[in-house]
Amino acid sequence: MAPSHSFSDSNSLFNFVVREGNGVKGMVDSGLSKVPQQYVQPQQERIDKLNATSNNNPPIDMSKLDGPDRDRVAEEIARAAETVGFFQVVNHGVPLDLLEALKDSAHSFFGQPPERKAIYRKGVTPTPLVKYGTSFVPEKEKALEWKDYISMIYTNDAEALQFWPKECKEAALEYLRTSMTMVRKLLQVLMEKLGVSADIDAKIDALTGLKTVNMNFYPTCPNPELTVGVGRHSDLGTLTVLLQDGIGGLYVKVEENMDGDVKGEWMEIPPIPGALVINVGDTLQIVSNGRYKSAEHRVRTTSSQSRVSIPIFTIPKGTEKIGPWAEVVEKDGVARYREIVFEEYYNNFFGNAHEGKKSLDFARIY
Repeated sequence: MAPSHSFSDSNSLFNFVVREGNGVKGMVDSGLSKVPQQYVQPQQERIDKLNATSNNNPPIDMSKLDGPDRDRVAEEIARAAETVGFFQVVNHGVPLDLLEALKDSAHSFFGQPPERKAIYRKGVTPTPLVKYGTSFVPEKEKALEWKDYISMIYTNDAEALQFWPKECKEAALEYLRTSMTMVRKLLQVLMEKLGVSADIDAKIDALTGLKTVNMNFYPTCPNPELTVGVGRHSDLGTLTVLLQDGIGGLYVKVEENMDGDVKGEWMEIPPIPGALVINVGDTLQIVSNGRYKSAEHRVRTTSSQSRVSIPIFTIPKGTEKIGPWAEVVEKDGVARYREIVFEEYYNNFFGNAHEGKKSLDFARIY
């Protein structure tokens, strides 16, 4: 094992973690025995496992949308989107052996020497489609997040195969391709439940015009109670598809449970073998005029095993205008969000540190 670094000042930590491509993983591999001060979260942001409930809602069987149970399953999907903003799905059409290959390919990418990962870091990456980084917006954060990630933007299959990292490009592309069929089905159901029936395909195209596959790596942590893998936030897009591995660590804030009770407590989402997690993003909350709730969530670290998670983010293209759908505003009698060019929302979201669902204030009408 390499000698332990002290990382006593921010510059040496930044150089080692970011500039040299070591990431948090490199810090841990160097023999780190305690979390550096830069990663210690304020008390109120730490995750107390003992104070969280555990999700016991069964996963939704997507195959039943094609049979006699369609109405019941559609109701389950809409109810979950209206309350918690998240649900898990099985029989989703993404092959289970592909999900295993995805997790392996993520470990393969992050297990490379630092210099192989550093070629993709911000400012030097050979392609704008791929970015390797750590934390969320390090320059804006009071405390850093305990994770490394690779982000791969999708334009078309040919460019993905040309520019995405060879360790994971084929599995990631197939994951995206097979997941998008499911995403379209879900959005169709959610729009129908709102009474939105005109131009459904065009609206779905607008909401999912840009797609990104991320691979997140959460290294083992000597003091998991002091830091977080990801801080409290909602996703900015339409729907997020997430593959968890078997280790777990995802927590969702329950503002309202399935019975309509107001809660405001954190719920752990234990992984279900073969299931995918779906969560509502800010964009879907805006276009649904607040009917569907983006899920505020965060990730805990662990001292026992490194963990990977692989989300697909579906978002509108930057030039797209987003605002509440006319049919929903007519029914509600009031628009709760203004129409905005999505790029403005995107820039605001990535221009600030994670802070719960504060990002939605940018579009909210008071």
